[in-house]
Amino acid sequence: MMRSDVEYSPVGEGLGMRDYWLYACLRKVAVVGAHGVSLGFTVLVAVLSRPGTSLFSWHPLCMSLAFCLCMTEGILLFSAEGSPFCFKSRKGKIRMHWILQALMLLAAATGLGFMVASKNVSSRPHLASWHSVLGVATLAATSLQASCGVCLLFPKILGIASVPRLRLYHATCGLVAYLLATITVMAAMFTDWFQATVKGVAWYGFLLLPLFPALVVMNQVTNAFLPKKKLTT
Repeated sequence: MMRSDVEYSPVGEGLGMRDYWLYACLRKVAVVGAHGVSLGFTVLVAVLSRPGTSLFSWHPLCMSLAFCLCMTEGILLFSAEGSPFCFKSRKGKIRMHWILQALMLLAAATGLGFMVASKNVSSRPHLASWHSVLGVATLAATSLQASCGVCLLFPKILGIASVPRLRLYHATCGLVAYLLATITVMAAMFTDWFQATVKGVAWYGFLLLPLFPALVVMNQVTNAFLPKKKLTT
């Protein structure tokens, strides 16, 4: 078990035993629900996109696999409530985190490639919507996060002086990148393809679905990495 160098904020402190039990149960239900929503949303997008019918059809599938599934699971595996990897040591969780984030980058790069190819074949302009602009920003942010993660893996080789501070920055900026990815996914609901595919009440359901895992992830990161006192080097 790796020793944590970050002072974590107390969660549920000051609650009575009965209230804390209810609080812990609600957190567990929320985390399990976030797992279900991230997987279910990805499956629904895969069904709607009908991969193989066109070059573009692979783009929604790859991006949902990248950001709705791999990126979400790569963060939730550090949760103590409802994570399928809760039995693993922190070192094992870090290894799984890296595997999932590497798969995320691979799926995102593949989705980007299909999108560029589809635009070139149809002679349509690139970066012509807010969704595409936000998508490029999300890819840039996640790539920077991966670079920061490499620094955390090899701090001595790279001469990192303050690992706790870098870990805090990695978690905080990772949360920003995840929320940016969530906004990008929601922006996809306003594209011509999605609005032609999903209509009525179902469209509003799809629009709200990505918010639930985002709230759970935001709660997890802020509770785990909000320091009680100034970090030392």
